[in-house]
Amino acid sequence: MEITGPGAPPAARIATIMVNAVDAERLAEFWAALLGTVVSSRFDQFVWLQSAGPGAPQLAFQQVEQPTEGRRRLHLDIHGPDPAALRALAESLGADFVEGNDIGDFHWDVMQDPEGNEFCIAGD
Repeated sequence: MEITGPGAPPAARIATIMVNAVDAERLAEFWAALLGTVVSSRFDQFVWLQSAGPGAPQLAFQQVEQPTEGRRRLHLDIHGPDPAALRALAESLGADFVEGNDIGDFHWDVMQDPEGNEFCIAGD
């Protein structure tokens, strides 16, 4: 059942499944070959694979200096037209704000769900 109209939660979708990697390029090439896809874009420390189709989340890799143990090894990026409303909804449901980040004019907030699992919220 879809909830629309006044009082409905903001639209949200899983845009990216982000994986930390000591060698993001190598890991991206591995997964691209295994999944029969290609690298679709690169920016700074990030590498994205082409998604399986319109609306499907992208698998992406974030370059990190050391292997990640636990915290942020893998997380979901949630995008929507109103990221402030998504953050407010997440917080009303028990999520906590961790930190905000910017690359150029792109902003995202790192959040934790009620059990401490991290996810990010950004605009479409």
